[in-house]
Amino acid sequence: MKKWLPLIIVAIFVIGMYSWGKGINNTAVNLNENVKEAWGNVQTSYLRRNDLIGNLVNTVKGAADFEKSTLEAVINARAKATSISIDPANVTPEQLAQYNQVQGGLSGALKSLLVTVERYPDLKANQNFLKLQDELTSTENTIQTARTRYNEAIKPYNIHVNTFPNTLLAGLLNFKEKPYFDAEAGANKPVDVNFDFK
Repeated sequence: MKKWLPLIIVAIFVIGMYSWGKGINNTAVNLNENVKEAWGNVQTSYLRRNDLIGNLVNTVKGAADFEKSTLEAVINARAKATSISIDPANVTPEQLAQYNQVQGGLSGALKSLLVTVERYPDLKANQNFLKLQDELTSTENTIQTARTRYNEAIKPYNIHVNTFPNTLLAGLLNFKEKPYFDAEAGANKPVDVNFDFK
């Protein structure tokens, strides 16, 4: 029995280390899948907004005297927003900041478009335009909810991979901390509303 004791101790140690590593890996994989799902919901919401903006731009184009530069700004911002894609498994803070910046640029261009529409009573009365405007408002709320849920999915993942002793093995298994969605640049500033249309 005494000669088997070292072998039994080594076997218990190996099984314990295997179970510990397996637990860290499987939990990280599960939490990472939750992050990917949440990111997919963010992208789906942004894609819906982009589709609605395309329809909105086409509706506004029907107003013959509508400011061309405002429409071009929205079209260009939409093109930039759709040109960036992110892999949620390998997202960096810089990639997420760039994604957030172009999406914020599109939001700003869209706000300018909607403010400019106030000068066009016929367009404001257009039922297609009003329906699209309502759908855009709803989609903006969905985007905010999706971004919040993405951040909520990131938190347990980051806690898991950054907590000691998990952090020792998480790095070896290529599980790295993921960035949170921050507020868009300038979101903390008050909105400047100007009703002077002279």
